[in-house]
Amino acid sequence: MFKTAFSAPLISLLFCFGLFGEDRLPNVVLIMADDMGYECLGTYGSTSYQTPNLDSLAAKGVRFDHCYSTPLCTPSRVQIMTGRYNCFTYDEFGYLDPAESTFGHMMQDAGYATMIAGKWQLNGISHGKELMRPGGMDNRRPLQAGFDECSLWQVTKGKREGERFWDTIIEQNGEVIEPPAEKYGPDLFTDYICDFIERKKDEPFFVYYPMVLVHDPFIYTPDSKTKELSQQDAFADMVAYADKLVGRIHDQLEQLGLLENTLLIFTGDNGTNTLLSSQLGQRTIEGGKGKTIDAGIHVPLVAYWKDHTQKGQVSQQLIDFTDFRATLADLIGLSKSKTKKSGLDGVSFLPTLEGKQGAEREWVFCFYEPRWGQFRSNRSKFVYDGQYKVYHDGRLFNVTKDLDEIFPLDSKALPGSVHQRLQSVLDRYPDFPAEETPFGEALLPKG
Repeated sequence: MFKTAFSAPLISLLFCFGLFGEDRLPNVVLIMADDMGYECLGTYGSTSYQTPNLDSLAAKGVRFDHCYSTPLCTPSRVQIMTGRYNCFTYDEFGYLDPAESTFGHMMQDAGYATMIAGKWQLNGISHGKELMRPGGMDNRRPLQAGFDECSLWQVTKGKREGERFWDTIIEQNGEVIEPPAEKYGPDLFTDYICDFIERKKDEPFFVYYPMVLVHDPFIYTPDSKTKELSQQDAFADMVAYADKLVGRIHDQLEQLGLLENTLLIFTGDNGTNTLLSSQLGQRTIEGGKGKTIDAGIHVPLVAYWKDHTQKGQVSQQLIDFTDFRATLADLIGLSKSKTKKSGLDGVSFLPTLEGKQGAEREWVFCFYEPRWGQFRSNRSKFVYDGQYKVYHDGRLFNVTKDLDEIFPLDSKALPGSVHQRLQSVLDRYPDFPAEETPFGEALLPKG
């Protein structure tokens, strides 16, 4: 890994003149599907969907079997971008506090060209104009979040003004673009990414692609044989198309000779929609989006970096969404003291990607309070060590034997040292506010 004491502007200048040669900082492409649980990928054993490109990445790189998000899109997006748990950073559904530092800012500071394409949904417009935060109609907010360029759906335009798939409205670098209705939104976002990679191939770049696929509505894709599809069949086509787009990006990197210097990561923001069922080997997995059970938080994580990742490695390492920013920090050479000072909650999984020994977390933590309605509801705080899960209200489950968390255990059912250790993690983080307060007020401690 290349480390330097130079300032970020000087790094960029040296890269422009090619003075670092083979030591150039690695590019990063981070792709995150919308509403795709781990059971949707063939590499995990899915028999319901076709994902040849993602399966190939897993075969060439690393597949993580235990990556956990939050159960809903906005909490996961805020967490992955900030590297901090939601008890410190989350205000309301569809909103990212502009004061928060993101991995975009971090990569910019390291001299990277940065861009985001796909789904934004973080300006705070989800609850209507009466409850909108200041600046909600500023469509340059993604650029202020650490990205040099952006091409996004749902920045200041709501769902009714343009869907994410067909007849979409895209807000690109502060301009509203209305492509022809017959153009498929996911193709347009991927086109922009491929163009960005072409333009920035001679300097380090960071691409963040929060896909609009495979969220509902479940409708046909350009590759569907008919427009009249059941929701299950339409979803299968959408999964296949998301996989195809990942393949396009991989092929662009390959054609430009960038695979040896690009870390390509794929994950999902939360579990699959509850209207869907998927076959995982002999098991049927009901979509768990919005729920804190395994099907709501267990997401795919596949990474490939040619000549760096170990071919066909399958890792049992526990990963949660705070770990992505910590991994990027490790990749660009930020010291442990620097990341600790920044307050990051994650643990880098870069050593695992490179086939080395490194620190691994012993548990994943989730502070889930979606705030997608007028008042708080469906809130949960839990810690999970890969076998046992303890909730803030005392519920305890052996998830390995009870994926749907139907049979709570008595605390005496597991060694006292284990329960004490998990409880100590819960006690480390803030509790939920006691009173029922409208979501628009500041409810959680920030910092």
